Amino acid sequence: MGFENEHIVMLPFMAQGHIIPFLALAKQIQQRTNFTITIATTPLNIQSLQSTIATSSNNNTINLAELSFCSTEHGLPPNTETPENLPLSKLINLVAASVSLEAPARRLISDIMEKEGRPPLCIISDVFFGWANDVADSLGTVNVSFATGGAYGTAADTSIWLNLPHRSTEEDFFTVPGFPERCCFNISQLDPFTRAADGTDSWSRFFQPQISLSTKSFGWLCNTVEEIEPFGLDILRNNLRRPVWSTGPLIPREALKNTSTLDLSVSRQRVGKKLSFPAEKCLEWLDQHASDSVIYISFGSQNTISETQMKELAIGLEESGRAFIWVIRPPAGFDLKGEFREEWLPQGFEERMNKSKQGLLVHNWAPQLEILSHKATRVFVSHCGWNSVMESLSQGVPIVGWPLAAEQAYNSKMLEEEMGVSVELTRGVQSKIVGEEVKGVIDLVMDESGKGGEMRKNAAVIEEKIRASIRDDDEEKGSSVRAMDDFVAVLLSKRQESSKSSNSIVSN
Repeated sequence: MGFENEHIVMLPFMAQGHIIPFLALAKQIQQRTNFTITIATTPLNIQSLQSTIATSSNNNTINLAELSFCSTEHGLPPNTETPENLPLSKLINLVAASVSLEAPARRLISDIMEKEGRPPLCIISDVFFGWANDVADSLGTVNVSFATGGAYGTAADTSIWLNLPHRSTEEDFFTVPGFPERCCFNISQLDPFTRAADGTDSWSRFFQPQISLSTKSFGWLCNTVEEIEPFGLDILRNNLRRPVWSTGPLIPREALKNTSTLDLSVSRQRVGKKLSFPAEKCLEWLDQHASDSVIYISFGSQNTISETQMKELAIGLEESGRAFIWVIRPPAGFDLKGEFREEWLPQGFEERMNKSKQGLLVHNWAPQLEILSHKATRVFVSHCGWNSVMESLSQGVPIVGWPLAAEQAYNSKMLEEEMGVSVELTRGVQSKIVGEEVKGVIDLVMDESGKGGEMRKNAAVIEEKIRASIRDDDEEKGSSVRAMDDFVAVLLSKRQESSKSSNSIVSN
């Protein structure tokens, strides 16, 4: 497509789980169209994006623009621009402070217009940034909301925030507007902020107006694949009455080729992390284990479990006798980046695991995509954050769900009830769990003859559908490639319509 002089401005929410898919989407649009893309966010997030882009071989025209932000003005510790290491009680300060980015974003886009003589083709903003619609309207462009999560989870999350259906029942179970009655939700699937929301609290005062504005966007992009989430996409489209383009999976293309193990640069490029632990060690350790024999455990970059849960998980893993890699961080209530203490695990646990080679404990960060793509990896014990879900399913790895925050419990529900690729172990940081239960679920999912075998077959089907969605050859284009082309074509024809109508106004 030869429209090199078009410009798109992207506004991600300030959290790694949002910024990673925004950067992946920017690269995807750029490679498909050659448009200029500007990602605008706060100064410290720009710094980490710079290091991520620096490790990437292909970033033709992705510009980074700083939006001024001073965390202390919003009751936050100095230099706080992401939820990482932020106490839960302060999370709302960061979320609410994101509204202050409207003025600098408006200035940035006005500057671009002055330089280029016309507005950008569109703004692509986070669903949490409903204010971007006002900016787009006043500057003569359109705003497209980008849901970094899946369709089902996004549909549930937005409908629950806008309607607070759990407030109108005394029961633990409730139905969510837009979802059929068979999809009954439980109060324990709501994170504590949502559960306590009544429309007057600070979370509702942020989410309700922002999501409400986002439902009026020109259209939505969703980080999913048409064929794997038909049900969730139906609900989302019915709720929004807007075009929804499924342009996932936003995963490095190398991870979707039929090679066995990935090159380690893939995860480094994806998250721009410096490794605190030799990543090669994880892969060497996996090489020593049989195919489909290893359990991989990770709760994402911003979540952890409680100390009691950690001990019981360790007991269950040890008793199962199965090999595992566990990305482990300090428990809830402690500094996630702090030193890990032996007392948080059963006595002598790490030493025994090292000696017997049953388990490898990786502190802080591991090359997740490479681990999931390794032939030894059989199942992923996950918090069900959407980036992790897509990485797992793209490699055909089934999931044991342990959702901890945000829309993770809705993802977990969908993976179990709609896709049949997961079983939930427990949910939240407060839940009581014992080692015996952990062992029971591990035995279940590792058993090829029962539910475990079924989950694996279903995951293999999903993997094929994900890979087919990005086909781009003369014979056939996959659904995500077609969606991206349609998205661009619709925007360009909207641009032509506007310039025609403004020309006719001038000539009249």
